[in-house]
Amino acid sequence: MRTAFIIIITMMLGFFALASNVMAKETKYPMCTDKTDWFEKNWCETVEFQKQGWEDGKAQLAKDKETVTTFFNKVISYVTQN
Repeated sequence: MRTAFIIIITMMLGFFALASNVMAKETKYPMCTDKTDWFEKNWCETVEFQKQGWEDGKAQLAKDKETVTTFFNKVISYVTQN
């Protein structure tokens, strides 16, 4: 019983050691790597995240506008056709 317990504990510790080495932290925002202070780094990451969100939002709005415009143009051409 004791041997099985030691083997299980050893396997768990080995798994955690492997998992921590394999899962290295990647930085999403390389422009924030030069920040040394925790607050400045998180501030920079937040600002960059928001910039990306605004860019994605603008692209989505442009796509939606094009889709709605195309839809109404099709409706108008169908109504005037009949």
